[in-house]
Amino acid sequence: MKQANTVKVCDVMKKQVDMIDGKLTVAEALAQMHHTETKTLLVDKRFDGDEYGMVMLSDIAKQVLAKDRSPERVNIYEIMTKPVISVDLNMDIRYCARLFERVGLSRAPVVEAGKMIGIVSYTDMVLKGVAHRSD
Repeated sequence: MKQANTVKVCDVMKKQVDMIDGKLTVAEALAQMHHTETKTLLVDKRFDGDEYGMVMLSDIAKQVLAKDRSPERVNIYEIMTKPVISVDLNMDIRYCARLFERVGLSRAPVVEAGKMIGIVSYTDMVLKGVAHRSD
């Protein structure tokens, strides 16, 4: 039986992420966004011992737009998810996909030595991971 090539999270993750401060308003955070293809804003730690946060564009749609709240008056910390479940850059994407399924995630930050270095999603794992596995 042929052993499949192992594809790691670091092989498929997006390295371009938008890291923001949780005190920004939604309007300010969206204005600072450079990588809209990620659909996610990562919220930086405020101090040692703090945890990273995350806001997806769908969170803004559900918690600001749908509720007719003003993006200029809602702070990111009010709508972010914190703490977030992160994955190690060396995790096999098969295990990452299983983790996503088990806990209901669609994307997660990627960490190395406690520092956020990227983000991975089901889309990344399928579109980039399948190509790596067939090499």
